[in-house]
Amino acid sequence: MAVYRLEGLGNPNLTKLTSLSRIDPRAELGFHVEIGPFCTIGPDVRIGQGTRLISHVCIMGDVTLGEFNTIGPFVTLGDAPQDLSYKGTPTRVEIGDYNVLRQCVTVHRGSEKEDGTTRIGSRNVLMAGAHVAHDCQLGDRITIAERTVLGGHVHVESDVEIANGVAVVHEVTVGGFSFVGSQSKVTQDVPRYMRIDGYPSRVRSLNTLGLRRNDFFCEETIQTLREAHRLLYRAKKGLQQTVEILRARGQLSAEVLHLIAFVEAQQAGKNGRARDRGANFRKARVAVPCEATPDPH
Repeated sequence: MAVYRLEGLGNPNLTKLTSLSRIDPRAELGFHVEIGPFCTIGPDVRIGQGTRLISHVCIMGDVTLGEFNTIGPFVTLGDAPQDLSYKGTPTRVEIGDYNVLRQCVTVHRGSEKEDGTTRIGSRNVLMAGAHVAHDCQLGDRITIAERTVLGGHVHVESDVEIANGVAVVHEVTVGGFSFVGSQSKVTQDVPRYMRIDGYPSRVRSLNTLGLRRNDFFCEETIQTLREAHRLLYRAKKGLQQTVEILRARGQLSAEVLHLIAFVEAQQAGKNGRARDRGANFRKARVAVPCEATPDPH
């Protein structure tokens, strides 16, 4: 990411700034960055080329904002974590490219409990009022709707849709290609490929619509995942028995094995969360070949 300090910028046409904003001269801006009125940019901020801050955006602390992002009014990036154990150690926020953060989104920097970084990948859409707490790790191509709150240390894998008004508690992992319904209370990990809903939430079905929107998943793959869902969540067969049944039918695809591995890790954790700090991790009892769990992207 090519960035340039405001001090001594030779070509004023590289960026579009307004005198109504307060930009620390030590901040680093790429080519063609646009900063609208009433924005505040701190000294440890780096903004990649083509990124647009519409108005009233506050970026503080150590924040790296990638290229061609659109940041809406009243967005706050890099504020201190809302963690009572935080002692002021320097931590950071890292955001990728081509993201859209709509009005009043908040993203807090990391705490001292992990590597101190809150991360958001690329090509994500965070709608009005969404909150990303300290130490969250978000992948790519995620949609988070209005007023949804992610607690600290939440991981959201790529290609996830989370509807409006959802509350996701600390340490939850939201598996890739899943869908979380509106107003849900998410206290346990969301299995990959599944649709969950409710207060508290539970698995309702396979996220068939989301899978069909993705060209990676053929109809045969969707049907094998549908059968895995039926065995696990309807027939209550358990992991080992589900694997044996699907292997006998020739339906033990890479996607099914990835789902089985995800659920096994979830069950090994505490309170249905694989990464819960109180988790008593144990060796997986279901044999899942490592090469059978690729990321389609």
